[in-house]
This record gives sequence, structure tokens and C-alpha cells, in this order.
Amino acid sequence: MNTFAFIRLCVIPALLIATAGLASAQDAATDDAEIKRGEYLAIASDCEACHTAPSGKPLAGGLPIESPLGTIYSTNITSSQQYGVGHYSLRQFSDALRRGIRADGAHLYPAMPYASYALLTDGDVKALYAYFTKAVHAVDEPPAKTTTLPFPYNLRLSMSFWNALFLDAKPFTLDPSRAAEWNRGKYLVDGPTHCGECHTPRGFFMQQDRGRQLAGAVLGSWYAPNITPDATAGIGSMGADELFHYLKFGKVAGKAQAGGEMGLAVQLSFSKLSDDDLKAIVAYVRSVPAISDAETRAKFAQGKAFTEVAKFRGIGAVSSNETLPGGAAQLFAANCASCHGIGAGGSRDSYFPSLFHNSALATGAGRNLVAAILFGIDRSTADGLAFMPGFGGKPTDIAAFTNEQVVELANYLLRQYGNARYSVTPQIVEQVRGGRGPKPQLATLVDAGKWLVCALLIVLVLWRIVRRLPRPRV
Repeated sequence: MNTFAFIRLCVIPALLIATAGLASAQDAATDDAEIKRGEYLAIASDCEACHTAPSGKPLAGGLPIESPLGTIYSTNITSSQQYGVGHYSLRQFSDALRRGIRADGAHLYPAMPYASYALLTDGDVKALYAYFTKAVHAVDEPPAKTTTLPFPYNLRLSMSFWNALFLDAKPFTLDPSRAAEWNRGKYLVDGPTHCGECHTPRGFFMQQDRGRQLAGAVLGSWYAPNITPDATAGIGSMGADELFHYLKFGKVAGKAQAGGEMGLAVQLSFSKLSDDDLKAIVAYVRSVPAISDAETRAKFAQGKAFTEVAKFRGIGAVSSNETLPGGAAQLFAANCASCHGIGAGGSRDSYFPSLFHNSALATGAGRNLVAAILFGIDRSTADGLAFMPGFGGKPTDIAAFTNEQVVELANYLLRQYGNARYSVTPQIVEQVRGGRGPKPQLATLVDAGKWLVCALLIVLVLWRIVRRLPRPRV
């Protein structure tokens, strides 16, 4: 055998095998990088917060989301072929994510923020698809409950008209006149992190009011505050470093603490983003148009230290379940002062925040104050655990306040330590307990129309019955 034949017989196959192995390794590395990118985008998009039920399996759905139209239950988005998105093609996945259309052609409700995810680039959608279909553990079981809204909201086809009016399904494009950091921030805020879905008021058809972007809105039990750079109504009096710290750890001493949905977003999403992305978000949010309201004092500068403990010290029992001689002041001393201080100044290390100069007592008509009283705070980041027990009556609560006690205590706190212009009513407490904000105009109109149609049908039936009755003979 000559040398050339030997090379052809032995060396060339070895080279081909080595080349194929190298290409396979490169493909695997590419897949791993894309999956890793998809996982990061899923964290930025806060998918876990909505698609994981309490004590449920990750991303298996079943979380009840209270809306003005009824309870919407999140779906299984694991790689399950039967119940999740494992059988979706890339096109079907993209349509669900950016157009709100499932693989079976049915429309999703905008509780799934597809109007924001529509901005996702093709590359990011592909990375998310790789992550959810290849890396997320399959949960082969349906959520315990599925969405069944009352008529006419159960007509999913109606969402096609909503989409035609309000869905701009165009991926994000860079603004060449702006810096790279600003563009990255805008993409994250308007797209994956979908800040406007919570912080932007809604119009008549429950679409985002683009003229008041990020100006604050009621979200279930909580109020998502104004985060435009207005100095009084928004975050204009907070520095860039403070905003960065808030997103990373959920708190800024003497100003704000994240609770409710925002607390969860900080824990599961913002705190896990890169510092560069957090700085980009801050840079963009500080650049949007400032939107003011009727307030003349910054929400971080209202209230002062105060105590009335001398009025009732030594008088009667200190209990949250009885009528107290000292009224709301004694209720505060019995249940709040041990952590927040008798003058409401908080602890020296700011673990327990001050109640004055606190945005929770100066925005949203006191809704966040009521929600904090009822549900407490439970947020965990690299900075540690932030915890406050609730007083709404859950098994883990240390006391169960009646609605009257919540109204009394909340109004006392607002009057002494917050925005005294607000007055909490029993209706607000009921709304917060039920997880629903004021009913939108469209829902009110639809409900009124529904009852009008029912009334007309009843009149028609009665009229037909009367016509069939035998007429008296003359």
C-alpha cells in the first residue's frame, strides 16, 4: 500500500470524525448559549411570578389573577407536550407571545402582557423558545383551575377586535439618536419587564393610556405608583443610585419599599438582572416625560414623627380584638409600634421602615397602606429577607383586623404620618381584600347592557304570554 492510499484510508476518516465532533460541540455550545439567554429573558419577563401557583410546581400555571372582569388563571408553560408549550412550533410560540394567540387559534386575555412582549426581537423570541421547550422541566398535568369568565367576557374572539385597535405587533427598533444604554433601557421597560402594564393608567377599553405612560394605576389590591421623573408625584426626587438600589433590593431607606406584585418582581426578576441592565432601566425611566398630579409635596417627604401614647398609657387592655380606650392610636401602639417605633420612625438600621416620609402612605389614596396592613410584606433578595406579618386573617397572621379596624388604623396613619388628604373607606378595604380595583367604564357599561338585554327579553316573554291568554267574551 502506497503512502497516499494509507492517508486516504486512515487519516482522512479520522479528520472527518474530528471535524464532525468539533461541529457537534460548537452546535451544542451554541444551543447552550441560546438557552442561557432565553432563561435570562424569562427572568427579565417575570414569567415565574404569574405562571407558578402558591405551593405549585414552577411554571405549571394555576395562579389566580384577579381582574375587573373576573378571575383569570395562568396556564402551564413548561415543556409538557400535552399541557404546556412543548408541542408549539417556533411560529406558534411567537404568536402566543407577541400576538396573544394560542396554538389552537384561541385568543389569550391581555392579563398575559403580549401587547408589551410584541416588542421582543426575533432573536429573543427564539432564545425564549429554546429555553421553554428544551430546558424547562415538563409538568404533565393541567392547572387545577382554568379561566371561565362570565358572559360576554368569555367570548375570546372579541380579543381580535381589541388587538386590531390596540396591538402594535412590531419588534423593537433602535433609536440611532439615543445612546446604547437608553435604547437597552427602553427595550427592557417597554418589552420584557413590561413596566407599563402595571404603572400606566388604562383607557375606556382597558388599553394602556399612552398619553399618561407610567403615571400610576390601580393593580388588583395594590397601587402601582407614578414612576415618571416628576419631582412630586413621581420618582424625580430619587437619584439614579437610589433607583438602582430599589430595583436590586426593593427598598430605599426613608423613601420606599417594594410590596405586593412589585415586591415579587424585585425578588424574582429585577434583583437577578445584570447591573448594566438595571442601570439602563434607570436611565430610560428618568428620561420619560414627567407627569404631575394635584400634589404639591413630594411623596417621599410627607408626615412627621408623632405619638399619642401618653393619652392611654395604663388605661385598659391593649388588644387588636377589642374596643380600645385609646382608639386607633392604641391600635397602632399595640400592633405596629414594636417594629416601627412609638413615633413611627422605624428601626435604626432601617430594616423596619419609617412610616413618615414613606411613599406607601402618600400615594394611591392609601391602597398600598391598606394592602400592607392586610397582607404584610414578604420579599427576599441578596440583601436579606424583608418581612411584615399581615393582619387580614390568614392562618399565619398574628391578628385579624375587621374592616372597621383597618379603616380606623389606616386613616390614623395617613392623618399623622402620611397624606392627610386621603381617606380610606370601607369600600376601598373591600376592594383590597378582594384583589380588585374600581370597575372600568367598559365593564360597567357592558354589565349595564347585559342587564338591559335581560330585562327586554323578560318583557318580550311576558308580552307573548299575555297575547296567548284567552280574551274575555263581550
